[in-house]
Amino acid sequence: MSSLKVALTGKRLSARSIAILGLLMALQLVLGKFPVFGIWSVRVDFVFLATFIMGWWFGPWWAGLAAVICDLVNTLILGGSGTYFVGFTISAFLGGVIYGVFFYRQNMSWWRVIMATLIIMLVVNVFLNTLWLTILYKTPFWGILPIRILKDLILTPIQVLLVYWLGTNRNMLSLRDRL
Repeated sequence: MSSLKVALTGKRLSARSIAILGLLMALQLVLGKFPVFGIWSVRVDFVFLATFIMGWWFGPWWAGLAAVICDLVNTLILGGSGTYFVGFTISAFLGGVIYGVFFYRQNMSWWRVIMATLIIMLVVNVFLNTLWLTILYKTPFWGILPIRILKDLILTPIQVLLVYWLGTNRNMLSLRDRL
């Protein structure tokens, strides 16, 4: 079976896997509640780490679904930053799917980490999330794009290093192998 086909077909989850996925979702919610920096147009947090682990361990569909549930819980129940907007839910889903496609049942490599991070940065963060902010706050796309690009240029190397470090960490590999 090709690696892409394995990545795209979900797997049935055991009770243990559901519990671990739930813990990762809780971690994602906590990481989202405590941003390092955040204003309406630029937000810096470590939510991507939990999303990466969900995609790596459970595949694209479970990671995407979990990210959607986290977005809904954060916004509608926990009173996340701002009002609910379906565009950010789509972005959350895509982030989980992209991490899952690149890392589920795949060997960790710098190339995979860099490509996944760049795709998420360019497609989800820079383009889609800027578009969602433009629609939601009625601001000019080109007005907020430069600061969002600057943020992602600064954060991308940090994200690449953290994802690679987590993906090659012996403890994380051991936990993944027990699923």
